[in-house]
Parts: sequence; C-alpha cells; structure tokens
Amino acid sequence: MIAALRSAVAFGTVIPTGDSGRRPPGPAMLTALPAVGALLGLIAAALLQAGFWVFGPHSLPAGALTVAALALLTRGLHIDGLADTVDGLACYGPPQRSLAVMRDGSTGPLGVAAVVLTVLAQAAAMSSLAPGSCGAAAVLTAVVTGRVAAVLVCRRGVPAAAGSSLGAAVAGSQPAAAVAAWILAVAAFSTVATPRVWQGPLAVLIALAAAAAMARHCVRRFGGVTGDVLGAVVEMATVLTVLGLAIRS
Repeated sequence: MIAALRSAVAFGTVIPTGDSGRRPPGPAMLTALPAVGALLGLIAAALLQAGFWVFGPHSLPAGALTVAALALLTRGLHIDGLADTVDGLACYGPPQRSLAVMRDGSTGPLGVAAVVLTVLAQAAAMSSLAPGSCGAAAVLTAVVTGRVAAVLVCRRGVPAAAGSSLGAAVAGSQPAAAVAAWILAVAAFSTVATPRVWQGPLAVLIALAAAAAMARHCVRRFGGVTGDVLGAVVEMATVLTVLGLAIRS
C-alpha cells in the first residue's frame, strides 16, 4: 500500500517521492489515487482560505489562484487529458482517427474552449464557497471526487483503447469493492461540506454519474478508455462537484 501511494503521488503530482518514474502506473496506483486527491485537496483548501483572508470572502482571485495551484501541482496532467479527449470526440471518423488526434501534440479550438470553460467554472465555484470549515471541506470533497471518478471508470469490464499504454495498465482493473469503498467514503465526508447534509452526497453522486456516462461514450467512440479520458473525467467530476457544493453557499 505504501508503494502504491508513493507511485500515485509520483504519477499524479509534482511532489517528490524519491522514486518518480521508476514504478510504472498500475492497478494499485490507481486505487490509491483518491488518497493523493485528499493531499491535493488539503493544499487547495488551505490556499483558498488564505486567498479569502488576503482578498476577502468570495473573491474570484482566491478561487483562480487555487485552481492555478492545482494545475501546477498536477503538471496540468488532467487538463491536458480533457483538451485531448474533447478534440478526439470532436473528430468524426473511426476510432483510429480520433485516437490519432488525441495523440497529436496540438490542441484544437474545442479543446481550448473546454479547458477555458472548466477552469473558469472551477475558479468561480471555489470563490463562491463559504469561508471556514464548510468551504475547506467542499474543496477537499471536489478534488477527491475527481480522483474517485478515475477509479470508477476503470472498474472491471471497462476496456482500454487500442494503443493506450496507461489505458492498458489500469482499464478494467478496479474491483467493485474498491470502487464502492471510495464512493462511500467521499460521499460520507461530503456531508460536512455544506450546511445541508444531503447536498454533498447528491453533488458527489451526480458528478460521478456524469463522469461514468462520459466514459461510456468515450468507450463507444474510441473503443476503450485512455489516459486522456481518465484526465477528462477527473476534471469533469471535480468541477461538477464543486459547482454542486457551491449552490446557495
């Protein structure tokens, strides 16, 4: 478990672990990814509260700096996956053509638009969160939920797209028990993210359902999931969760 956690930290963040790059991604690493989300969420929550102290409650700069910090801490890994996935979905033709577009280093206009809208939505939603413990818990919930979405879409039976090394390493690898445990854990914690105990679990479940639906569509279009699809569902679940938690904050 310690090795898997170190591998997940090395894969999903810029935080040094002493063995970055030596241990290839695998099923155990993906299972531990939500724990890395908890670490990132704690950092993001602290930064948001510090931003509120500097700029004032509900200030957009506080939310924007928090989102920027998350992007830097993750090397923009998930944002890049979102852009590539949207470009792939926008490409009409057989799966091979879409996958070739996703592997291309350039980003198309729809991919850019998806990234801009996602970053703006996250920043605006985070800035509208309440200062204090509820707001901090909401940020933590959203970041963890994004990583739980990656575990969910790699549950047993989900195939990898042809030619995807990360997809081949983790697709279909997550047992139902691991998926259920992480969903229950983040849903239970989300009850403290808003004054209304039902709002957090509802936001989490809607975000995860939407991420699963997007992954199913990607499987139909690409023939399976890829590393880019995992990045896209992380960003999608994160932004939907924080938007759901920001309602009437």
